[in-house]
Amino acid sequence: MSMGAGDRPGSREKARRFRERQRARGLRSVQIWVPNTRLPDFDKEAHRQSLAVSHYATAGADQAFIDAISNWDEV
Repeated sequence: MSMGAGDRPGSREKARRFRERQRARGLRSVQIWVPNTRLPDFDKEAHRQSLAVSHYATAGADQAFIDAISNWDEV
């Protein structure tokens, strides 16, 4: 007996089953929003923001903190 299109689970059902399996493994779903680096003006805006932050009175201490918690040697 062949399976028709109506016999196969749709993408919504597959996603539901996947989420259930992940939850059973003790995981939970999270959604994050990140900057869209594909936008034409992304590089200009990132540069503008980095210059603005560099002029803060705490810029040196802020950068020292970032450097201290970064593992660049392990990359």
